[in-house]
Amino acid sequence: QVQLVESGGGLVQAGGSLRLSCAASGSISRVNAMGWYRQAPGKQRDLVAAITAGGNTNYADSVKGRFTISRDSAKNMVYLQMSSLKPEDTAVYYCHANVDVVLFGGMDFWGKGTLVTVSS
Repeated sequence: QVQLVESGGGLVQAGGSLRLSCAASGSISRVNAMGWYRQAPGKQRDLVAAITAGGNTNYADSVKGRFTISRDSAKNMVYLQMSSLKPEDTAVYYCHANVDVVLFGGMDFWGKGTLVTVSS
């Protein structure tokens, strides 16, 4: 039905920057909220940042001032610009979207994740 594909992860030194991208495709009537979550080894998956269809944003306290979420609604894409990265930002980052699917209505979808590793 709907696929989310992330890109942009990798290895970066502390203090560096990375930009994650996520593209939604499939039987999409409308993409509502989109966001990024992360899961470090042995920990639960937590919200990093989210953005509504209207452009309102929400960030985890740990990334405020360092990460910026944005979206291109025409392309059904969401981005996460990460700056001043810290080793504790190391995790698998997952894209999430709430999508109005043709004939089915609102549903939640996840990408497969992209690994971000920050070395000290």
